[in-house]
Amino acid sequence: MSTDSRTFPPGDLRASDGDRDRALSALSEAYQVGRITADEFDYRSMQALRARTGKELAALLADLPRDTNPVVARPTATASRRRADSYLVSRLTVGASLTAICFGGVAVTNALRPGVGGSAVLAPAAVAMLCVVLVFVLQICARANRAHYR
Repeated sequence: MSTDSRTFPPGDLRASDGDRDRALSALSEAYQVGRITADEFDYRSMQALRARTGKELAALLADLPRDTNPVVARPTATASRRRADSYLVSRLTVGASLTAICFGGVAVTNALRPGVGGSAVLAPAAVAMLCVVLVFVLQICARANRAHYR
């Protein structure tokens, strides 16, 4: 089977890290379905990591059928968007959780301090509760997002 110049930069054009990652994914898929041995996988993976051009990457996959390695195709905008959304949701969840803990601690500290009350307790407690609600909403949205992309 000839090399597929559509999946990697043609000829001697430089390959990107993403190109090498796609080649490694395709090799992993070929290994998992039994098309190459463990030794071949190790050798080809090292070659993929060292590859500088698209031609070198395409040569590593030239004898493998395209249908067993659908990851060779360029990642879609949807996949990139899903990773970005997942990263953002996880960062927001951590941030909202830490904010809830901090404001909850301030509310408890103010409540235990003699002579302090009213808005010094209620305001941080309200912010902490809003952050907790935000964490729940983010988790629900993340689950819905994962279910949507399956």
